[in-house]
Amino acid sequence: MRSVHLSEAGYDRMRLREWSRGVARSAGIDRRDLLKFVAAASVAGTATAAPAQAAVTPAPGIVKPLPPELFTVRGTNAETNFTALRSTGLLTPADRFFVRNHTVTPRIDAADWRLSVWGSGLTGPAVDFTYTELRALPSVTRTAFVECAGNARSFYATQQNQQVSGTAWTLGAIGTARWRGVRLADVLRRAGIGRDAVDVLPRGLDNEVISDGTNLGRVRRPLPVSKALDDVLLAYEMNGEPLPPDHGYPVRLIVPSWVGIANIKWVGDIEVSAEPLLSPWNTGLYRLFGPAYPPEGGAPLTRQTLKSAFELAPGASVPVHRRQVLTGRSWSGGVPVRSVEISTDGGTRWRRARLRDEPRSGSWVRWSADWLPKERGSAVLLARATDRTGRTQPDVAVHNTQGYLFDAVVRHEVRVV
Repeated sequence: MRSVHLSEAGYDRMRLREWSRGVARSAGIDRRDLLKFVAAASVAGTATAAPAQAAVTPAPGIVKPLPPELFTVRGTNAETNFTALRSTGLLTPADRFFVRNHTVTPRIDAADWRLSVWGSGLTGPAVDFTYTELRALPSVTRTAFVECAGNARSFYATQQNQQVSGTAWTLGAIGTARWRGVRLADVLRRAGIGRDAVDVLPRGLDNEVISDGTNLGRVRRPLPVSKALDDVLLAYEMNGEPLPPDHGYPVRLIVPSWVGIANIKWVGDIEVSAEPLLSPWNTGLYRLFGPAYPPEGGAPLTRQTLKSAFELAPGASVPVHRRQVLTGRSWSGGVPVRSVEISTDGGTRWRRARLRDEPRSGSWVRWSADWLPKERGSAVLLARATDRTGRTQPDVAVHNTQGYLFDAVVRHEVRVV
């Protein structure tokens, strides 16, 4: 298979060249419409790519309850309030796991569900799997976070005074769960993946997405064969229970450490292609545009970045002269977190936090630190993580017009009373 030995960076660069030369095939959308969509997304300055809207949107279109102490509703999405995680363990309970919907949550009967694997990259005809057949295959379990590529997007505006488009997430568009399912590699091999396959394109069963009058089709995003045959799961359980509707029931993709859009929910079919594939979700969306990037945009996003968050409400009041235990979480889409530092004086002095978990790839690590506030008034708390390569969260994130991959240290203001 031609792409098995490509690194992620090599794959991304290759796809960017193929997109620029018009070599890759537009999967499910007319190339002229795709070019118009990308042109709108690539305008620098005030981003002009409007947030995607559903063809039919009974807002917010989410099935599970969204109590305000657990969630902040943002259009068709629900952001987890980080304070709601303080009482949880390493895993995020389904009732407080964030929801990212491009349209609305579909209601699917597993008895009627079929997964069709098809395309020019197979050695034979399409192969279908029922829910029962999929669950009968050997299963694996992985603990992994899923995080929206736009998590922390709002801080481009509030901390850096830079305009971006998209949902104004703070830090709660992430959750970690224990996922059980079937290795995508096993399904692809049973379907007869060929040696000439280069891309694998899962497609969701949610509604088609309309953006600026263009029908983008159902949510879909290609994976390189090398990633599809590596650690990707077709998951049907979350924390020991069947997937809830909002989180992909009956079957979803889990692509460890990659941006959330790669983790397609409600998977209905998978195209295996012998030629490069493009969709709106790796051309106009989920690429980096702006002054720091080429005019045609950066390569499609794959791995997540490095972040930290306090499990304390912004603007919270804390008593003076009374010891506090500050808690939070840090995570990385690359190598595991090595250490976390905090500052309680806006960055003048830093000290190590205590790690409460063994850092692992694809998961977050919880941490804590003591604090004795000595003066009344406003205080700025900061937390920054360093990974095992020595990379530390920066003071400023590199701007892009759609607000992806914010990785700077977030200023967390509280009041000492």
